[in-house]
Amino acid sequence: MPEGKEELPFETYCDLSHGIFQEKDNRRFDHTPLSHCLRSDAEGSFRPAARIQHRISSFWDGLHHSAITGESGFTKVFAQPLFDYLGTHPDVGPIFDAAMVAIHGHETPAMLDAYDFSAVRILADIGGGNGSLIAATLQRYPKLKGLLFELDHVIRRTRESLKAYGVEDRCSLIEGNFFESLPSGADTYLFRHIIHDWSDEQSIQILSNCRKVIPNNGRLLIVEAVVPTGNESSLAKDFDMVMLVLPGGIECTEEEYKVLLEQAGFQLSSVTPTTSVVSIVEGKPM
Repeated sequence: MPEGKEELPFETYCDLSHGIFQEKDNRRFDHTPLSHCLRSDAEGSFRPAARIQHRISSFWDGLHHSAITGESGFTKVFAQPLFDYLGTHPDVGPIFDAAMVAIHGHETPAMLDAYDFSAVRILADIGGGNGSLIAATLQRYPKLKGLLFELDHVIRRTRESLKAYGVEDRCSLIEGNFFESLPSGADTYLFRHIIHDWSDEQSIQILSNCRKVIPNNGRLLIVEAVVPTGNESSLAKDFDMVMLVLPGGIECTEEEYKVLLEQAGFQLSSVTPTTSVVSIVEGKPM
């Protein structure tokens, strides 16, 4: 304790824990429901999300830059765009993959409960990360075949993941960059938490590449938090701020998705809400 500083009562330190741990008898401590979810062995553990925050949370130092310029605060702070940084820091990439499952994993069953994939023959998961989404969908629909398209350094981590899920024989892995091209062969193309990472211009480029390969009777599915209009609070609006500062992207309203899709050669056919924050925005080729 620094000289001249009065030591706080022990109970005060307990109050400062914000309920993460609880004091038992004889100054022993135990978990609370909040701290339990940070254990690696907890069901739906949030530990990977906490770990990635620890590694990259200084991106918030770029908030002012993002607010003034509309550019990524992460790039300003780390001198690299987020996904380039992950590619050049192989120790961080797996943590990021696991964090995305921890943060968004609960959305997968909500999506599968809300949307019927039974008519889909081949589902392309674009930017599908470690494969948790496509794996869960293939498990739900045993006749479905999948295709996962990702950057090369991600694909290397995905192979083992699909084996663990037991679906590697029904899912092809293709390396590439969706700003350059997308693979053909699927009748449905799914983008979950991909479009919100980018500016409108970049999103149109990605979706236009999809339009080049999707069949005329195909379906485009964008799974994102659709921003409600008006001034009511919404987690989608919180996501919007994170997307601005982290990758330099944006969340959209339903009307904004309609315009975005039209500029890429699609028409908005439906928006299906789920029990989670995300909705399934469906587009069909024009």
